[in-house]
This record gives sequence, structure tokens and C-alpha cells, in this order.
Amino acid sequence: MKLGLFLNTQFPPGERVAARLPDLVEQVKTARDAGFSSLWFPHHYLTAPLQMLQIMPMMAYIAPHAKGMTMGPNILLLPMLNPVHVAEEAATLDTLTEGNFILGVGLGYREGEFTALGVPMKERAARAEESIALMRRLWSGERVTHHGRFYHVENEALSLKPVRAGGVPVWMGATVEASIKRAARLADAWLTDPTPTLARLAEHMKIFRDAAREAGAPDKPAVLMRECHVGAMAECQGPLEYKYDAYSSWGMAPTQKPAFADYARNRFLIGDPVAVKEEIARYRETLGIDHLIVRCHWPKMEYAKSLATIRRLGEIVS
Repeated sequence: MKLGLFLNTQFPPGERVAARLPDLVEQVKTARDAGFSSLWFPHHYLTAPLQMLQIMPMMAYIAPHAKGMTMGPNILLLPMLNPVHVAEEAATLDTLTEGNFILGVGLGYREGEFTALGVPMKERAARAEESIALMRRLWSGERVTHHGRFYHVENEALSLKPVRAGGVPVWMGATVEASIKRAARLADAWLTDPTPTLARLAEHMKIFRDAAREAGAPDKPAVLMRECHVGAMAECQGPLEYKYDAYSSWGMAPTQKPAFADYARNRFLIGDPVAVKEEIARYRETLGIDHLIVRCHWPKMEYAKSLATIRRLGEIVS
């Protein structure tokens, strides 16, 4: 099982973010030393009062500390951005990571972000599809002419070609049937999100694999994401509730708050090393996945406890 670390770059109001940068670096180094193979970063705009570091400069800042690890966004809000700009930055990050960059993209779901950036939310799927097609052409290094519904390029080429032949891999986040089928058709892998239960994920996995088979790529991978704490539930409950209250305000989690233990069951990996190892095995057996991304830190969580979880996971999965 490959392990990936989802790096929390969000902080409570009033916290001095610059003082927390060494803690983020320490998480990355700890994960690398524990045998984690990938590193992932979130992306949002306008999250106040929650403070958030922006994704592209953050990835460039962390890259020197993640040598040998695959890294990328999980997920970049592609429809809000110009694909030429994204293709250029992805090629740069592919160079900075010596060919270990993956572009994880998704449609986005917060209407306020779309409104502020002047992009109609109803166009998000069409913009994403056109963007991916255009970026793949640009990464070839050849001159491109493209006149689409949203974007226009006239006989131009990127300023930097990606390290890898064929360009940067594109992985796509998806949570509902239409977007899961889109990921199976357009992307190189599907990124799940941490909120569906195991039973719902099993339903989604069937949709994805059927669609991938229809697209002629039956072995296309799916990558699981889960919240994870190796230790007592009381140690992580407050920080997780704080994070999921923010999700609720954004429309990504239930607005009527269930009991934490009920919500966490079959969603989060929480418990002693034996229990977490058994849960990981259950996910692997049920879903047939071999790459697990975990988030072990949330706003207001003690960094020492997060580092302990990362180390224990390295031992559990090794």
C-alpha cells in the first residue's frame, strides 16, 4: 500500500501562520522518513475567517523538503483558472520536483469562489474538459492553435516543457456519478474525497471502474483519501469537528451535526495501531485500492500528535 500525506495548510483566525511553517516542513520530513510516497495540498480562495496558504507558492516552498516524493494539488480548482497559466506552472513544478509532480484537479463547489473570480458555476464541467485537453496539447512542447468555447491559443508553445514525456499526469477529484464518470474518461486517476462512507465509496468504485472499462482503460487507478489519527478519538475530535464545521458552512458536509462517533464510523481511520491497520485492510479489500492519502492534522490539532500518527502509519503499512 502506498501512503500519501495530505498537508493541512489552513489555520484558525488569529494564529501567526508564518510561525507554523517549520511545523509543516517537519510533517513533510517525518512522512518522507516514514516511507510515505506522495504529498498533497488543498486549494481554496476566500476562506476567511479560516486562514489558508495558497497552493502554488506553497508547493514550491515545500518541494526541496520532499525529495523523492510525488506531490501535487488535491485538488486545484481548475475551472476558475486559465489553462495556459496552469499548464505553465505545472511544467515548472514538474521541473522543480524532477518529474515527480501530479496535477490533481477538480470542479469546485463553492459558489462564492466562482462569483468572485468571474466564472459562471454552470460552466465548470465544460471549462475543466476543455482545459485538460488544451493543457495536454501544450505539454507536448509543440506549437498549439486552439479555438474553443472558452480559451484561444494561436500558434503558441509553452515557455517550459515538462520533464516527463507526455506531460504531467492529471488526476481528478470527483464525488458524484457524473463527475466520477468524467474522471474515468479524462483523467489518469480518480481522487476520492474523505467524506463518503465505505459503503458509498464501494458504489462509487463500481461506477468508476465500469466507466474506465468503457473508456478502454480498465486498470486506471483510484486513490483513496481518509482522515486519520492513530490514537484516542478524544485527541482528534475537537480539531476534526472544527474542520467539518467549516465544510458544513461551505456545503460539503451535513449542516445538521450528527454525533461525532457516528459520523466518523466508516469514514475516518481513528484508533490504536491494530484497529487502524485492520481498517486499512478492510478498505483495501473492499475497494481494491493500493494508494491511501491521509490527513493527520487539522486546525487546532497538536503537531506532536500528528507527527506520532505519521510515524505509526509508516510502521503499520510497511
